[in-house]
Amino acid sequence: MELACPRFLPTTDGPGRSRSRAEMKRLQHELAEEAVFADDFEAPEALGTHSGPPVAGVDQAFRTGDSEAAVSAAVLVRGERVVERASAVREAGIPYIPGLLSFREGEAVLAALRALSGEPAVTLVDGSGRVHFREAGLATHVGVALDVPTVGVAKSLLCGQPRRSVEGLETGERVAIEADGDVTAPDGTVIGYAVQTRQFDSPNRHINPVYVSPGHRVSAATAADVVLGCTAGYKLPEPTRLADAAAADLR
Repeated sequence: MELACPRFLPTTDGPGRSRSRAEMKRLQHELAEEAVFADDFEAPEALGTHSGPPVAGVDQAFRTGDSEAAVSAAVLVRGERVVERASAVREAGIPYIPGLLSFREGEAVLAALRALSGEPAVTLVDGSGRVHFREAGLATHVGVALDVPTVGVAKSLLCGQPRRSVEGLETGERVAIEADGDVTAPDGTVIGYAVQTRQFDSPNRHINPVYVSPGHRVSAATAADVVLGCTAGYKLPEPTRLADAAAADLR
């Protein structure tokens, strides 16, 4: 993958100095204006199967020492089979700050994805996309910087409101996540979905959904379809599940 928009590199420093939080947020507003939250790629029906095109997944772990480092693992998969792996390690420029995750992890993510020689049809990122205060989560930042279709897959909801309760959903169910006063999109805009990828067959325990949102060049509905199509019996879709395991091993 090639870098398409260098000005959106998620670095924490500018010319000779560190970026302020205000400057990072300003860049995210600009990023959201460039993002395309509509389908701008061919999504084959076989996506996520052994006969379909490859899908990339990327996830991060952290290594501590003299300084904290983000360890990013990218995998290219067909179905449940990994066809290529790549990784990168970059210093974590800032501590975790809600809404500014891309400035903590983004450089490592981009480096790992750019090291892949294969071209995925879509990339699944461990983090939010449009489900973000400024509609510019990690998946959006990565997607716009590379100008590739991306989908955010988060384990928890950063902002926005589910249209109805997400407790006890059945496998395959989805609930729209709507923008509210915490999100720059107009109230009621569907910015993602809670997607139930797996559920226990028991009334006494349940698995929480994942929160799926478009990163770039993908609509919210298609993002949910892609995640369900790439799920193989686990809570996480295969691309990010395998990337998660790879990142843990690298750490």
